[in-house]
Amino acid sequence: MVRAERKAPMTRNPEAPRSPGTTQARRAHRLRDGIDALGFRLIPLTLPRSRRIVTKRKKDNSIRDERAGTPRLALICAAKTDGSSDGLGGSSMFCDRGSFVASRAGHIGRAITTTSGILALALSAGLWPGSSAQAQEARIIYPGSMAVTGFPGTVIPNFDSPDSEKGGLPPGVDPVDETFIDTAQASLRIFDVSHLGGPASGQLVYTPPPFEVTAGQIGEVFGLTYDDGVRDGVPSGVPNLYAAATSLHGIEIVTPDADNDGRPERQRRGTAGAVFMEGQFGTENGGGPGTIWKIDGISGAVSKFADIGTNSGPGIGNLAFDPTHREFFASDLDTGLIHRIDIEGNLIDTFDHGVAGRPAHGLAPVADDGAVMDIQGAAFDGENPGTWGYTQDERRVWAVSYHGGRLYYSVGGKAEIWSVGIASDGGFAGDPRWELTVKADKDQAVTDIAFDNKGFMYLAQRGPVENRYDYSRFADSGQGEVIRYQREDPDDPATASVWVEAPQEYAIGFPQTNRQSAGGVDLQYGYDAEGNLDTSVCADTVANTGDKLRDNPGLAERLAAGGPLAVHGVQLTPSALVKPANVPPFGSWFVDFDGYFEDPDVEGHVGDIRVWRPCEGRAGYYEEIPGGGFLPPFYPPDFPPPGNLPPCVDVEDVHYYCTPRGLQADLYLKDPAGFGGDSIKAQSKTPGVGVTSPISHAPGKPYTIDVTGHNPGETVNVGLCFYKKSDQDKGGYYPCCKMTLPLRTPAVSCEAPRRDR
Repeated sequence: MVRAERKAPMTRNPEAPRSPGTTQARRAHRLRDGIDALGFRLIPLTLPRSRRIVTKRKKDNSIRDERAGTPRLALICAAKTDGSSDGLGGSSMFCDRGSFVASRAGHIGRAITTTSGILALALSAGLWPGSSAQAQEARIIYPGSMAVTGFPGTVIPNFDSPDSEKGGLPPGVDPVDETFIDTAQASLRIFDVSHLGGPASGQLVYTPPPFEVTAGQIGEVFGLTYDDGVRDGVPSGVPNLYAAATSLHGIEIVTPDADNDGRPERQRRGTAGAVFMEGQFGTENGGGPGTIWKIDGISGAVSKFADIGTNSGPGIGNLAFDPTHREFFASDLDTGLIHRIDIEGNLIDTFDHGVAGRPAHGLAPVADDGAVMDIQGAAFDGENPGTWGYTQDERRVWAVSYHGGRLYYSVGGKAEIWSVGIASDGGFAGDPRWELTVKADKDQAVTDIAFDNKGFMYLAQRGPVENRYDYSRFADSGQGEVIRYQREDPDDPATASVWVEAPQEYAIGFPQTNRQSAGGVDLQYGYDAEGNLDTSVCADTVANTGDKLRDNPGLAERLAAGGPLAVHGVQLTPSALVKPANVPPFGSWFVDFDGYFEDPDVEGHVGDIRVWRPCEGRAGYYEEIPGGGFLPPFYPPDFPPPGNLPPCVDVEDVHYYCTPRGLQADLYLKDPAGFGGDSIKAQSKTPGVGVTSPISHAPGKPYTIDVTGHNPGETVNVGLCFYKKSDQDKGGYYPCCKMTLPLRTPAVSCEAPRRDR
């Protein structure tokens, strides 16, 4: 379906007013002069736009289902409704909640009755206007805010131009050749999903108006992360959001206008003079394929944060933030490097998995082959990602996630999960570790990694990169899984990985295989029985992106009661509902990315997801505690090493996580004196606190202790005996390197599993 270019009013978050003088994704509605009889202003609305450009063209090359986009007037309700409406193709929502109403193209969705009995026209699908009378607060990100990236849609510029020579399309012209990225539409939206309207039943949720950042501002983006909200050295409680340039929503190139129709010329192959299409990389704000954008969490102002200038076009795989050292990590799909970036956006250094990581697991090093994307070269083919300059699969890092003092990352199409330590100075520790090789039905890239506070690691697959010339498909969808792995407890020394071998899988979407993952996953707070956000439960909901989430002809009648079927967006599922539970996923809620429901066949149009989920009073599994998780000195003052000799044992890092037994700490010990110890005994030196070392140590693994009976946040003095098991086995006295370790425990207790999930 083709959309002509027209000025569409930008919706804005009613809870996030624009700060004067700032650049912001949303622009205020242009209100017409005049008000209705109730005193409400009239706001011009356009007909809904579709992310799909063209269905099938007729033999005469005309466009099917073309819509003119003539502005219509609709009333925006400022008072709470007290009546319901008849079914006219959508679901009515209260106006005072800022929700929108689904409708079929060109039809009014529902009539909503105000308290005065006056009928207001329901809003067409794809627009999220909110009440101007609603109380507003100057911020765009709240606990539970859900940021989602996706393809912004397309447009034929100048289609409605009054200049007859430029308006419309001449006979015989393929409309796809004149179709471009719609820079006025959003490639990033921030949703309020605090009220889902009721228990999960597989229904579509109509959210309040999301905050939007347009493709004209930032181009196409995929990876997301938040910072810690520290502003001028003071915690503000409102983080900033960061988004990274991507090629996962296609690479589009053009050459200058040659036929004087006011539009550049689309190109399928590389050619002299070619440039990236406007809206590809946010070039109007100085962006490129290696750009990371910053969206201020208070004002919504957009600025360029960092730029990996060596990236030729493949873009960035994903982003991660390290709150301990206040730094970022970005995976580079061009070179395979992981870049470390400081809080000011300066590139500090890099980690090369292909060269420095692979040998740690007995694999041959693989250096970057130097391939680049050359859109002016004849070898470039817009529909063949193999010509786009991606680094080799063996070293191609997709997802990155900071967790428990280590940076976890995924590699390749047959995905492997690795990690590398982050040293006390924030640098890469040089200890890469293979974690696992993903077991899924299909070998596909893992483009996102998330961790909860119950010991699980969540992974989301995304289908192989595609780029259909008609913009219909950017990934080979329908086989991508969302799975989770749990750490072995206790660790099985007979297995190479510390993770349980078989993952658990979630049912994603209603199509038959329930594997509609689009490659984004994160954890959300819990929800109560009525679908209201419960921020007292830190990580009880899996939030993932997906294609065709409510499309299943065999269930169409049942699904129709819950809204439109063509949903490309987000699925929200209680984390306990792993397969075979929730198949099909009627125990989930669904949110559409752009509010258009007339594009059932598109694939790969949704990208990553990130939830702002501060968990004050809650310990994360393997979350490093600020300050390093332990207090110096590493050995007690009354046991100094003699002379200039180093201590016989040192503590490099401590990771915390929860088990059914309570708080567990993994101790990463160093043996600087070459003592040769391989075992520990632990006892508490803090009255009333229990400390045990229940798990036998396996080579290459951390030393594990359990801590019970302490007050959350308390510093527990742990006495350690570091020894050789072979010495102990001889009987009698044996050498033991002793130290006292002051463990600063997390400021909270571990959560018990919820029985109602």
